Amino acid sequence: MIEAIFFDFNGVIIDDERIHLKAYREVLSGEDLTLTDEDYFASLGMDDSAFVRAAYARAGRDVPDETMRALIKREHELHREFIKDDLPISSGVVAFIKEAARHYELGIVSMAEREEVDHVLDLAHLPAQFSVFVTANAGLKHKPAPDCYQRALELLNQQRRGERELPVLSHECLVIEDSPPGIEAARAAGMRTIGVTNTVSATELRKAQADIVTRNLADWNIDAVHHLFD
Repeated sequence: MIEAIFFDFNGVIIDDERIHLKAYREVLSGEDLTLTDEDYFASLGMDDSAFVRAAYARAGRDVPDETMRALIKREHELHREFIKDDLPISSGVVAFIKEAARHYELGIVSMAEREEVDHVLDLAHLPAQFSVFVTANAGLKHKPAPDCYQRALELLNQQRRGERELPVLSHECLVIEDSPPGIEAARAAGMRTIGVTNTVSATELRKAQADIVTRNLADWNIDAVHHLFD
């Protein structure tokens, strides 16, 4: 049975991958770097640092750490500006998260930085729904490595031990992702998967071997999770 649901963030809770593409395209253009759609979507699953380094590497250039952090900071500022008046989180996704929180342990597993995740969750009035957070960290390999999902399970079970509850096993975790690297990371961690086609095609998610592929997470409810995974 499913005991926990781990959500990717960008492209799953907030449908904003193309907003990040727009922001990074603007930021990198100031460094005489071109960012194509293909470049961006080939980099899904990376954290910001890996993404910026990859952009420079494509141009045969190195990026100093100070420059990298300044670019990431500017991208975050642009992203916040772009979503300020039109937050791309559907009411159906919010409803599903709130319903799921009454039945399952919930976590966010994202290569975004924690400050950016918290900002969006505050705007959507959602932070209280999640008990586990795994976000970008210098010591954590980005997706498709399974490290982030393994870490989420470790954190969840630390909490459960403190509450004298039995640990959750990897196959009792359901992961909701929007990209092949995310699906691959979850599968490598031994978890079940739903792929949402907000960002890439159903074909790409099926090729990554998502257990279920859906067009819209807002159409889901707890009965569907129970029927398909339990």
